[in-house]
Formats: sequence, C-alpha cells, structure tokens
Amino acid sequence: MRLEGKTAIVTGGASGFGAGIARKFAAEGARVMVVDINADGAADLASELGGGAVSCVCNVADGDSVAQLAEAVEAKFGNVDIIVNNAGVTHKPTPLEDVSEADFDRVFAVNCKSVYLLARAFVPAMKKRGGAILNVSSTAGISPRPNLNWYNASKGWMVTATKTMAVELAPSGVRVNAICPVAGETPLLSSFMGEDTPEMRIKFLSTIPLGRFSTPGDMGNAAAFLCSDEAGMITGVAMEVDGGRCI
Repeated sequence: MRLEGKTAIVTGGASGFGAGIARKFAAEGARVMVVDINADGAADLASELGGGAVSCVCNVADGDSVAQLAEAVEAKFGNVDIIVNNAGVTHKPTPLEDVSEADFDRVFAVNCKSVYLLARAFVPAMKKRGGAILNVSSTAGISPRPNLNWYNASKGWMVTATKTMAVELAPSGVRVNAICPVAGETPLLSSFMGEDTPEMRIKFLSTIPLGRFSTPGDMGNAAAFLCSDEAGMITGVAMEVDGGRCI
C-alpha cells in the first residue's frame, strides 16, 4: 500500500499503459481518477477499480476541457497528489516530409501541449503541498526509429520537459519524472508498426534484448515506484522501461 492516502489522476487511463498504471495505483491504495476522451472506457475501468475510483471525460489537448477536469478533481478529491501524463497519440510510419500538418498538430497537441495544460491547472496547488508528476515518454524519444519522426520528437520534448519541470519545482517539493516504455501490447502498437503481422512483430522484438514487448503491468510497477515516497530522492529521471532497447 505504497500510495495509501494519495489521490492520483491518470490521463489516457482507459486503456493500454494508462490502465495498467491506474490498476497498480489502486492496488497500492491510491484513489484514482481515470481520465480519458473515451467516456465509456474510463467509466468501466473506474467501476472495476472500486475503492473510490472515479472517471472523468477530458480532451487533454484543450484548455477548456482541462479546466473542467480541474473542477472535477476539486469536487471529487479536493486536491491531487499525483499526476500521470500518459495520454498520447502517434502518426503512421511515414517519411518526415510526408506527415500531414493535421497529424503533426495532433501529435504535439496531445503529447506535448497536454503536459503544459495540466501543469497550468494543477501545479499552483501542488506547490503548496508537494506531490509527484510522471510523464510517459518513450524509447522513441531517446533512440528514435526512422519514419516515426515527429512522434519521436514529441517524446524527446517530453524528456526535456520532465527535466526542466523537475529542476524548477524541486524547491516546492514536487518531483517530476518520466518513464520511457518500449513498444507494448497497447492500442498504439499497430500504428507504430504500420501493420500488425507476425513478421513485423518479429522485427520489432529483435531490437529488444529481453525478447518481449512491454506490458501495462510493467509500466504500472515503474510508475508506482517513481510516484511513491520510496522514490523521494528521485526527480528529473527518464527511466527506460524497455527490456534493454536503448542499450
């Protein structure tokens, strides 16, 4: 029960890595708000978690929607101790010059602007009481693959954002870290690969020394540690949860 008495919000929490993080947080005693643009998925997971878990529909790339999220958090929890910026999208594997402007804007709005919007909404209160922020980056931000160009760049942005947030917020007792997952069994996997075939899976797995994809449970375990008091001396870290992919 490492997170007992804590309140946490997990964006993109209805599926994939976000759901794994939400499940682990609840198992560790936290009250969790599952935040997602998928209303039914978020509600279903919150119901599964029990223990005071709730859901909230939010477009994390929209300032007004995030402001409504902040109101919902205040009404349900009163305050928040942990923020997990997990919501993310990608574009199909494409030569960098052929990615559409609409896809570029969408990737940076969801992957990057959302971190700013949640910080604007929640950091002022967190400065008064401390807390932890976890950004879900990617191995793509550290060791980029060809043709996932602007997605790679957005995740590299998140690593730098994590470090600058960490150094600025440290005097207020707010720790900021990131995890960098390798490709996993999530709704984005087929988008990363371009096509989900046995041959493409073998190709991807050949780049992971431990020989398997990451799982939502892997991310939940890493996130729970970094957001717990056990990691009280850790801030500004981008932890590779990647089976050795970035070695």
